[in-house]
Amino acid sequence: MLSAADIEQAFADCFADTGTRLCGGFDEPFYRAGPPAEIHYREDYVRSALHECAHWCVAGAERRLQDDYGYWYTADGRNAAQQQAFEDVEVVPQAIESLFCEALAIPFAPSVDNLTGETTDTRAFAARIRRKADSLRAQPHRFMRAQRFIHRLQGLAQ
Repeated sequence: MLSAADIEQAFADCFADTGTRLCGGFDEPFYRAGPPAEIHYREDYVRSALHECAHWCVAGAERRLQDDYGYWYTADGRNAAQQQAFEDVEVVPQAIESLFCEALAIPFAPSVDNLTGETTDTRAFAARIRRKADSLRAQPHRFMRAQRFIHRLQGLAQ
């Protein structure tokens, strides 16, 4: 059975040269800029670890110098406009997360992360994620860090 500790070790093996650690056991995810940098994920959840790794893979060099990559975050309870902005930012990391899940042969489900906010069309968001994942899969050179991690995760799945 795959554990979050396995994901942490895979990340450490794959990205030892970056000065970034993946750390579980937290109440909320957070990226703490370094050195050393730390990617915090919720509890010991594999999917949370993968999701936060996806954000790290998306963030460019300048973003990785800022706590939480310098992004805004509006907590659960977003209105429709805020939720659309959230989904616009989340489509790429969730597409990468879906590819991580695919590499591990585990289920992926989109996260709208807005349980008490206005309802949105989750099927449309899921379709956007699938299209972006297909695009990334077809052009692996466009996301080299994620591709590197995918190869490492495939080794875990075997």
